[in-house]
Amino acid sequence: MRGGFGLVGPRRARHVVQAAELDALALPVGDDGVVIGVDAEGRPAVLGINRPTPYEVTLIGGLWTAQVLALRAAATGARVAVETGRGQVWSGLAREAGGGQQCVTLHEVGRVPPQGASAGSPVLVIRDCGMRPPRGRVVAGPWQSVLTLLPYLSPTAPRLLQQSSLAGVQRVSPDEAEQIGRLMNLPRPAVDSLPTLGDGVTLWCTPRDRQFVMTQGTDAETGLLGGARRID
Repeated sequence: MRGGFGLVGPRRARHVVQAAELDALALPVGDDGVVIGVDAEGRPAVLGINRPTPYEVTLIGGLWTAQVLALRAAATGARVAVETGRGQVWSGLAREAGGGQQCVTLHEVGRVPPQGASAGSPVLVIRDCGMRPPRGRVVAGPWQSVLTLLPYLSPTAPRLLQQSSLAGVQRVSPDEAEQIGRLMNLPRPAVDSLPTLGDGVTLWCTPRDRQFVMTQGTDAETGLLGGARRID
């Protein structure tokens, strides 16, 4: 016995690796946030939505992907405010998300109230306002990210892409792919692949980095939203 410390525990060898062996250690997820799918190697792809700094995302893609992101953000504890002119396509999700807790709220275009985001109560605002979304009253801020959904490349897309921290691009036409390639500084192979992407596949990119991600719905998500689709 040792006074104040109880019984002496068993002695075991320390777990030690040499400095040259550190590169062999890896974790499957490199960041915290929302698991949005898997990359080309089958590793989890994570989108860090809840941040202490403003974070804007533009998604040129389908409603299904935006709704999966809403469900998964709510599952991490974020509140989701959806600004939309088609509340009927979001009402089922808002009703079912959160197991009875009102974690997803719907608002008319231009009528999203202040959300009071904080570190303990982060917010994701999803703007589903069509091809020409008006400038939002509620903007990105600390612990409040904004995702703008565009069904196709619109005249407002260049401005949105330039001010966004991250862009997601799903299947688009060859002409749209060329424009997006110029705006996002994409290499030729990435541009050529955009018109051929399958449902559920998104190219997440910045002017410097890019990653293709396959999003597959869970059983619960598929039961609520149906299968992955690019066209609504």
